[in-house]
Amino acid sequence: MVKITCYYIPISPNAAFLQIKQTEVQTRPEYIYLFYAHVYSSIFVLLAGFVQFFRFKGSLGRKIHRIAGYQYVVLLLILAAPSGIYMGWYANGGITSRISFMLLGLLWWITTFIAMHKIRTKQYTAHRSWMIRSFALSLSAVTLRLWKVTLVCLFHPAPMDVYQIVAWLGWVPNIIIAEIIIRNQQNTNQ
Repeated sequence: MVKITCYYIPISPNAAFLQIKQTEVQTRPEYIYLFYAHVYSSIFVLLAGFVQFFRFKGSLGRKIHRIAGYQYVVLLLILAAPSGIYMGWYANGGITSRISFMLLGLLWWITTFIAMHKIRTKQYTAHRSWMIRSFALSLSAVTLRLWKVTLVCLFHPAPMDVYQIVAWLGWVPNIIIAEIIIRNQQNTNQ
């Protein structure tokens, strides 16, 4: 994902994915700003999210967890998810893809907001469960690309067909796996 993000340095209206989004780039001046806000903030969201699942000991560990968590929540709630929802409105692949990406962005924002609320009210187990959901949705950026490569290599479908399929495969299996993990943890703790 870091390598993909580097394709967008320096900022250019013609970089990588933006080459097929020229209608939006040329007719919607805000699109490019929100696109770059999404790309640049999401990479830090992913990195901060990975840090959250390491078990650090002592006060330094709690401080690292708190700082990374704050970074994750602030970047996601203010930049990554809202810009993702906006971009979802203009997604390739028609209404099917648009619904998927906007729903993904909305659920990403909601799960993260709930996780933040749970930690503020010292509901640690619930906080962990909601963060697992949130990070599963964050990982959609990775799984979407893995599914895309897999589908293209195995079945050689038309590009828009791939896009419509991976729009859903990028996050729905992730959230199902997250729910299985959460249920297994709950069963283990009982």
